Amino acid sequence: MMKKLSVIILVFLLTLPAISQIKWGIKAGVETTTVPTYDFATGTNNIEAVKDSEFGWHAGLFVRAKLGPVFIQPEALFASTTFDYNVTTASSPETLMEQKFDRLLIPILVGIKLGPVRFDLGPAASIMIGSPQALIDDPDFEDMYKSSLWGYEAGIGIDILKRLTFDIRYAGSLGEAFGDSVTLGSQTFQLDYGQSSFLMSVGFIF
Repeated sequence: MMKKLSVIILVFLLTLPAISQIKWGIKAGVETTTVPTYDFATGTNNIEAVKDSEFGWHAGLFVRAKLGPVFIQPEALFASTTFDYNVTTASSPETLMEQKFDRLLIPILVGIKLGPVRFDLGPAASIMIGSPQALIDDPDFEDMYKSSLWGYEAGIGIDILKRLTFDIRYAGSLGEAFGDSVTLGSQTFQLDYGQSSFLMSVGFIF
């Protein structure tokens, strides 16, 4: 996965001499994300999401390289979302638990600008920072999470006074699960992390 990301970054750097204008900025915003769900093949444990989606936040940097109406915009964003679950096991009653996912998002977008309005689309890497809290008391629970995932982003934005930038995007996953099936004792779990998100952000261009 990191090799693919390195190739994309290298291609971007090689095109810099042909690009007429390069700017950078900072951005932050909120996102609403569908809750990852757990599938139990066997066993008495139960993990049920409290809501279908939750709000999170993101913040980071972006670079915009422009060539006429076309631009390339790589970003590096820290994103955090916390999900609530009702957890029931054979030895304990239903308990409300939180699971926080911290990620480094690296979208590399290609777009076109028509006046102040921008349209963009591109691949996005999601890299896990740390491990989410285990909802079941088992040392193997955290092993079900992959460290990275490929997805995509597409959206629309607008620039105001050449300084303020606003974006609304849809983000989807290119994989069905963020983690593989794992067997804990006699129970088999699978985490469905084929999530989708809507991201809204505001930024400042330097």
